[in-house]
Amino acid sequence: MRLSTQIKPISYLKANAADVLHDLAHGGAPMVITQNGEARAVIQDIAAFEKTQETLALLKMLALGAHDIEAGRTEPARDVAARLKAKLSART
Repeated sequence: MRLSTQIKPISYLKANAADVLHDLAHGGAPMVITQNGEARAVIQDIAAFEKTQETLALLKMLALGAHDIEAGRTEPARDVAARLKAKLSART
């Protein structure tokens, strides 16, 4: 995806808002909106935004996990499984 082909001035968005939203909803690429010749905003379809947010959340979890590994804050899976089984047994 090349954002350079999707750069429009804010006046374009004002004049064509319904068309822009229609294009975005039907798989259109995100659009960079400029004001006074400078990039000011990016608009995208809500589904694409949500997917991006989910991806960022997963990447953050992976980064946190990597930091835990580097810091030595890990346990063997079998030990965790045994502890969870013991807790479940104590509840019943």
